[in-house]
Amino acid sequence: MEKTVSEAIKYRRSTRVYTDEAIDPEKVKECLVNASLAPTSSNLQLWEFYHVTNKEKLNELAKACFNQNAAKTAQQLVIVVTRKDLWRQRAKANIAFLNKAFDKPNLSDRMLKRKKQATDYYSKVIPTIYFDIFGILGFLKYWAFQVVGLFRPIYRQTRLSDMRIVAHKSAGLAAQNFMISMAAIGYDTCPMEGSDTIRVKKILNLPRGAEINMVIGCGIRDEAKGIYGPRFRVPFEDVYRHMS
Repeated sequence: MEKTVSEAIKYRRSTRVYTDEAIDPEKVKECLVNASLAPTSSNLQLWEFYHVTNKEKLNELAKACFNQNAAKTAQQLVIVVTRKDLWRQRAKANIAFLNKAFDKPNLSDRMLKRKKQATDYYSKVIPTIYFDIFGILGFLKYWAFQVVGLFRPIYRQTRLSDMRIVAHKSAGLAAQNFMISMAAIGYDTCPMEGSDTIRVKKILNLPRGAEINMVIGCGIRDEAKGIYGPRFRVPFEDVYRHMS
């Protein structure tokens, strides 16, 4: 029986050793559909998910992940990739969706205003934030926004490095959706940052603008060796701040 969200979160552990038991690629794909439903900055969805089941590719990727057990024993691998370079394409897709969603007769003034605000956001605000030339415009925008920020609240993350962080944060949310969905059906995962990302990109034949967010090993945990130790978390009181 599928686990509840809370059960899946508690069940999920970073599994370093998997059994030889096969897992269903279609079920993994369904979990990736859940990943694609994760919240994402400005709904730009600047991510891609590479689902690897080919044994030869798995071996190549394991080597690129330093042959760590979580990659070497995985039955399948999922590589979460950020695609900040696709911001124009994804902005246009949002505008097309909005035009279709609001393509109704006799729209109220309120709905027409909402449509204009949303389409202006993707056609004007997003290019202002994302467009750059070798990082120069981002640097200039950053300092201009700092000055404006002296007088009113304003968005300040406009440099290339800032936008990379935004893309990776969204990709991380998607990865978590995926891993919790896998845990819900009794499949195990291990997110790995330890990899030669240039080699991973080459194996996947990724374009220059793509970046590796994480490689996720997938399979069924070896009950004796799969989990390296009991779960440790610092006391919740050390990380919880209630602002009443």
